[in-house]
Amino acid sequence: MMDIRIEYLNRTEQICITSDLSNDHAWRELYRFLWDCLPIPAMSYTDQRIVFPWRYFLSIKTFIGQFFAARRDLYKVVFSDLAKAMLKNANDNSYSMALSLAPRSESEISKKLLSVGFVRPLTDNQKRNLIKISQLPSAATFSVPGAGKTTEALAFFFINASESDRLLVVAPKNAFGAWEEQLDACLGKHLYQFVRLQGGEASIQSALQAGPRFMLITYDQLHRVKDAIAGMLSAGNVFMFLDESHRIKGGKSIKRADAILELAHLPKRKLIMSGTPMPQSPKDLVPQFLYLYPTKDVTELNVINLIQPIYVRTTKEQLGIPKLTHNVVSVPMPRIQREIYKTLKSEVRRQLIPSLTDISRLELRRIGKCIIKVMEFVSNPSLLADDMSFAFDRRVGNLLLQTDGPKIDYVCRRARELAAQNKKVIIWTSFVRNVELIALRLSDLGAEYIHGGIDAGEDTDSDTREGKIKRFHDDPSCMVLVANPAACSEGISLHMVCQNAIYLDRSFNAAHYMQSEDRIHRLGLPIDAHPCVEFVECENSIDQVVRERLALKVNTMARALNDASLTVSIDEVAFDEEADDEDCLTTGDAQTIINYFFSEDSDD
Repeated sequence: MMDIRIEYLNRTEQICITSDLSNDHAWRELYRFLWDCLPIPAMSYTDQRIVFPWRYFLSIKTFIGQFFAARRDLYKVVFSDLAKAMLKNANDNSYSMALSLAPRSESEISKKLLSVGFVRPLTDNQKRNLIKISQLPSAATFSVPGAGKTTEALAFFFINASESDRLLVVAPKNAFGAWEEQLDACLGKHLYQFVRLQGGEASIQSALQAGPRFMLITYDQLHRVKDAIAGMLSAGNVFMFLDESHRIKGGKSIKRADAILELAHLPKRKLIMSGTPMPQSPKDLVPQFLYLYPTKDVTELNVINLIQPIYVRTTKEQLGIPKLTHNVVSVPMPRIQREIYKTLKSEVRRQLIPSLTDISRLELRRIGKCIIKVMEFVSNPSLLADDMSFAFDRRVGNLLLQTDGPKIDYVCRRARELAAQNKKVIIWTSFVRNVELIALRLSDLGAEYIHGGIDAGEDTDSDTREGKIKRFHDDPSCMVLVANPAACSEGISLHMVCQNAIYLDRSFNAAHYMQSEDRIHRLGLPIDAHPCVEFVECENSIDQVVRERLALKVNTMARALNDASLTVSIDEVAFDEEADDEDCLTTGDAQTIINYFFSEDSDD
């Protein structure tokens, strides 16, 4: 058995691993393991000694523990007293130290920003937020869209940065432009520029070698070049901010989140930013908190309490945004659609039987796929006319193809009513075929549409996402925009020309819903505006289950963030006339779905 000693080197803040060389093979195996786990420049090695930074040890200590536990017959591990003490205190030290720091005064903040040439005036809300978080090593800003999170984040950087410090922002690609524009607005045009880290690893390595001060990279790109980013961060002078940080809510099970969390010990300071940080449940906050304070023990049960002292949020109420009206419009299903719906529910019940005793991750995905079909059918029966041989024969399917269903009929009629009042409207639906169908039916109103198949590009190109948005803004003959929340819920503002939204359907993805709603309800609305959202539902259908779950998620986030203006309040409106979301289910969604399909009155 090989004796391994692990010591903490206080002067250099490093871990030193030494051996007695009683088993040269075991020593080489340990070396190869650490070589695979650590950035190459981080580790020095001799025949009896391995040394690397303490912060790296913290980031991989779980894996080191697993390595030794699986080889008890090969290694006897002894920690020095100082190393034991450091590990014992690691879980609380950084977080507790952060809470003990005195907040900066407004005058200190103003003086520091003035000294670095920060020219953009801060709002009262931004000043209040920076007073709370600017001294923290890691913090969160969860302000609503339009509150100026980007300006706030850049101020956080310049308040704390030395001349040699650098900033890496991880963000969706559609947010890159906003960061570039805000840097110009805060420091003066073209004084500094963001370098976009894109292309292959060789291209990014080349860009990093030039030593840019401000860098942008997408979440998906980062996990592909994690080692290169780790090497840069290991210099110890890089701040790392996560924009739309809810994108790592999947934690270690998601590649992009896993890469972020593996790097969490390396940045000099950290900031996370999201207007919807917990779209599904408090569990969404856990990976985001762990990025900020990776050595703190955190669970779904305590994360809300732990994050309270380190986050800020500017609410819509604080911004003076006019209140948004929510209405539910209930339409009846025609007789044939109702009969087929009952048959479809019976088939779904059969498919859900295995889930009654097992709601694993795999089962959640399977339930999601089942429920998508039901939601499609309620939204537009013709979507499943070729995909329901178990429920009816081809002749019945052909009957369904003759109608778009009562919900689409209502949406098109309502869009025409609003257009007659010279009011533009955005129509949301989760299904691509619905997006194109509604736009076709409303082509006389100049309808544009956006879904995942529409490429981003210049706003001078009418076929791009940006070109279509520009036309909706500028062309008075374009009264309707039809969009998929998955493709269009972030990065656009429609509120200056449109204060009406209609949801043909919604998924269980609360982030998509809240962010899509924010396209028309954000800072800049006239004080006398009356923004209104309508949810179109079929009576006694899956639509009510979706509404219940989304309202619960939104209200849970409202309580966690102390934001009363976020709470959903919905009025039902009767309408008397005959007529990538399966992956976002929570266990609560699944249980509610099962209860719906197996309740005694489920076929009413």
